Amino acid sequence: MSFFESIDPVFDSYVLGNAPVKQLATGFDWVEGPVWFGDANCLLFSDIPNNKIMRWSPETGISTFREPSNFANGHTRDLQGRLISCEHGTRRVTRTEHDGTITVIADKFDGKPLNSPNDVMVKRDGTIWFSDPHYGIMTNYEGFKAEQELACQVYCVDPDTGTIDAKITDMNCPNGLAFSPDETLLYVADTGRMFSDDPQGIRVYDIKNGDALNGRAFHAIDPGCSDGFRMDTDGNLWSSAADGVQCLAPDGRLLGKVFVPELVSNICFGGRAKQQLFITATTSIYSIKLNRQGVQFP
Repeated sequence: MSFFESIDPVFDSYVLGNAPVKQLATGFDWVEGPVWFGDANCLLFSDIPNNKIMRWSPETGISTFREPSNFANGHTRDLQGRLISCEHGTRRVTRTEHDGTITVIADKFDGKPLNSPNDVMVKRDGTIWFSDPHYGIMTNYEGFKAEQELACQVYCVDPDTGTIDAKITDMNCPNGLAFSPDETLLYVADTGRMFSDDPQGIRVYDIKNGDALNGRAFHAIDPGCSDGFRMDTDGNLWSSAADGVQCLAPDGRLLGKVFVPELVSNICFGGRAKQQLFITATTSIYSIKLNRQGVQFP
């Protein structure tokens, strides 16, 4: 069985023939939001319908990090190494302080409750960028069904002032986020509206003076759609897809695929040299070691 498909010969140098896709744990309902904690040698990820944040480490395997999690979805770390989380159930973005207390980063815009924050990134200037589609309030499966009061947008929060600004307003349902290695570009997945034919695809924006400008199509994943993704240090984008993980060149060309036996939701880089790709896929988490190094934010 082959774990890879090379579309462009360069992809052959990105994968290792003796490094298979490994299932690390299974038995979940819908896993999302992986984030690597190198200082603790562990992966945190969300099991959204079961209202948990889970922890995996190579030494101890699986344990529960937080329950209830307020139906947490995406996670990242800030410049101080603190956990930043998107919560569907409370419709907010939070920060877990080093002493374990929770600080609310954002829960409203223009006086109205957010929809259901989904994915989040922190730039090197400390600003916190997050997507806010409506998936967590459409049903009671990944949160609590509620009225949508805001458009689906991408926001930026100044951590010093708490000011929240809508930076991307031209997408149906912005989802996964990733900055290019030099932070001059922001890639955003548009997963459209569930159960409809709204357009889906990855868009890219120029980041200038703190704004996201010149939004344009970057790539349309096939099969399935792009949910979450991360960048490697050469600016290649590694995206979730219905058949696994797809690697896209900086110009949007499909370079190759890593096949995964379940529908992939999201990924992150981690491990000793940041060359291990962790994959959340429906009921399981997987990993594969690559000849690529992931960009870490921070």
